[in-house]
Amino acid sequence: MDLNYTDEQNAFRAEVRGYLEEALPKRLSQKVAGGKRLNKADYDLWHDILYTRGWRAPNWPKEYGGTGWDAVQRHIFDEETARIHAPRAVPFGINMLGPVLQEFGTQAQKDYYLPRMLKGEDWWCQGYSEPGAGSDLASVRTTAVRDGDHYVVNGQKTWTTLGQHADKIFCLVRTSKEGKPQEGISFLLVDMETPGVEVRPIVLLDGEAEVNEVWFSDVKVPVENLVGEENKGWTYAKYLLTHERTNVAGVGFATEGYNSLKRIASREYSGGRPLIENPYFAAKMARVEIDLMTLQTTNLRMIAKTASGQAPGAESSMLKILGSVIRQEINVLTREAAGPYALPFVSELLDEDSNAEPVGPDYAMPATQSYFNNRKLSIYGGSNEVQRGIISKAILEL
Repeated sequence: MDLNYTDEQNAFRAEVRGYLEEALPKRLSQKVAGGKRLNKADYDLWHDILYTRGWRAPNWPKEYGGTGWDAVQRHIFDEETARIHAPRAVPFGINMLGPVLQEFGTQAQKDYYLPRMLKGEDWWCQGYSEPGAGSDLASVRTTAVRDGDHYVVNGQKTWTTLGQHADKIFCLVRTSKEGKPQEGISFLLVDMETPGVEVRPIVLLDGEAEVNEVWFSDVKVPVENLVGEENKGWTYAKYLLTHERTNVAGVGFATEGYNSLKRIASREYSGGRPLIENPYFAAKMARVEIDLMTLQTTNLRMIAKTASGQAPGAESSMLKILGSVIRQEINVLTREAAGPYALPFVSELLDEDSNAEPVGPDYAMPATQSYFNNRKLSIYGGSNEVQRGIISKAILEL
């Protein structure tokens, strides 16, 4: 599935691979490869490794401290970080909020927040979804009422990924009930250490509290934390979502997941022959490989568009759908290849210091953990059903 790379691009890959192999601790790489739960220190360490090299913001222009990489370089970087089993870079500040502030923020907001994102001084999370306002995001009910030089925020957000680690949250809030629902939404930056903010964990299928509820009770937020204009937040929200959906595709993770599937299918046997030689199973793998090649090409087109200064458009919905479906299909085939070893699931084995006895080969637990966790891919960032609606209207003009 490799593209035809130039000598210069191969040299760049060698540079990335060399640095990562030297800088990323084996302990952390093995933890990721084994599907172990990561703590805040793990994510912060990975952030520092990238920041030290100047690689923390591959999607930012150089003027804001980004790498200035072209589409192929960013594609290579994603492949190499996945190949070495690096932690995923927490996307909420760099990949989501950063582009919004660069496009719509005040100069004071850019000067203050962007350098802090690069240095890891702030940990951001996303306050979009609410009970009753997930894919129907325009139905948000969390309110922000202007009171002098502050907004007073009340309401609830849910499915807030890694909110237990965050000290900042960007929120969609309702500042007006006049007109269409989209016309009364504003985009607000909230310090989570402000009195009245409460984080409550939600335990997932794999036993991890990766997502949370965030409650706001009379939380005072300075007016200068408003991004753009009041009641214009829907514009900024959609802009952010195009970047989020591009990131959700996870091309590097899909590529490494497929390579791992091939290794497992070569080790496991069916009818006295390696599973990868089974015509039925090989046909399913071939279908995924073809789709993955399409995903790689589409991803390069989208990266090239953003690298030229354009915002991702409705095409990001195509990338989100294809990426999430492919990764879920890889998870299904990996569990199928692992056979009965994928059936037992001992949540305690995901803890780094667990003394529980593993069941089956070393890839069995990660296969099951990835299967459980990645069921959400087709829902978050806007469900795939909603994305198909966006494509039909914006691209097919139906």
